[in-house]
Amino acid sequence: MTPLERPTLVSLIVRGDFGCWTRPEFSAERVSYALPTPSSARGMLESIYYEPQMMYLIDSIGVIRRGSWFSFRRNEVKKVVSVKEAARAMEGGSPLEPIWAGGGAEDATQRGMLALADVAYLITAEIRLTHRAEPPRDSLEKYRGQFIRRAKTGKCTHRPCLGVREFDAFFEYVEDPSTVQLCSNDWGREDLGLMLYDVFDPYQRVSGRDVAPQSVFFRAKIEGARLDCHPDRVELIRKGVAS
Repeated sequence: MTPLERPTLVSLIVRGDFGCWTRPEFSAERVSYALPTPSSARGMLESIYYEPQMMYLIDSIGVIRRGSWFSFRRNEVKKVVSVKEAARAMEGGSPLEPIWAGGGAEDATQRGMLALADVAYLITAEIRLTHRAEPPRDSLEKYRGQFIRRAKTGKCTHRPCLGVREFDAFFEYVEDPSTVQLCSNDWGREDLGLMLYDVFDPYQRVSGRDVAPQSVFFRAKIEGARLDCHPDRVELIRKGVAS
């Protein structure tokens, strides 16, 4: 079936100056995947519209511009704010000790990043109801319509990003994704190896209960500049399960 024949699908073009989707096997230095992960694509869609009664299953990620690799160093912090100390400060206790960032600061550190410049992607996703939905009040048509209206007018709850918060993304709703030209000539068929699928098991989210975060991976293969990543069609590798 074509995308137009599947009424639960939505498509979005996202583009930006920079993108970085950090591979989890690198503990300190940031090294990007060659394209967005399904979890990052889900986050971009959720930044436009999200309700607990619905969820997005990423169907495919198409590469419009694959970008070019570049590396740089930047200042990061190596501490996080204590929730307990912040709560005590809000209740009138001892003042919250700030985290000192910037070059030479005690809490700061320099880390390298290997990222992509000048990228654009086509994200196609399926909308499904979760166990929190209460039909007929909650329906796929209702949530799909809300997403389309917001995406067409440029509305978002927070600015979508391309992997890290400072790499903001511009987005555009696409009625027919088959009309979007992908960089098929520049990127044919390639096995990208093991890729993070999501930090939540996509099927547990519709199983009728709330679930804790659990890393799920899959073997990413790109063909014709398109990454097929619908969980009905790819094998998910769950944490602690041998592949």
